[in-house]
Order: sequence, then C-alpha cells, then structure tokens
Amino acid sequence: MKDLSIDELKAKASELDREVFELRNELAFNRKLEKPHLIKAKKREKARILTILTQKQAVVAWAIWQEESVKKTLV
Repeated sequence: MKDLSIDELKAKASELDREVFELRNELAFNRKLEKPHLIKAKKREKARILTILTQKQAVVAWAIWQEESVKKTLV
C-alpha cells in the first residue's frame, strides 16, 4: 500500500467506506452477516490507509516548507 499515490490511497479509503456501509446495511436488514469479521477488518484496513496517507502528506508538506526556506535564504 505504501507504493500507492495519494489519490489512489484516497480512492481506496473511499471504497472501503462504501464497503463498510454496505456491510452495516446488510447487518441491519438481515440481522445476520455471513462474515461479520469483515466489518472490523475493513475498518482496520482503512485506518492503515489513512495513516499512510497522513505520512505521505506530511512528507509533501515538509518538502514544500524546505523549498520555501531555501528560497528565503537565497533572496
């Protein structure tokens, strides 16, 4: 997952949101899931993706900040 781009990670997180929503709807309507462990597993996977996404965004922000500070020292 770490090799995915920021946009791909956002899309994957959105997809997992939809899947969890569908599983919860199925649980609400049928009162039983065939694989109830999937809700927890998909929520954990989304948390992992959001963690990686946050790390990548921090790296990008750091690079921008450093670039700006270099420009200030050159001027």
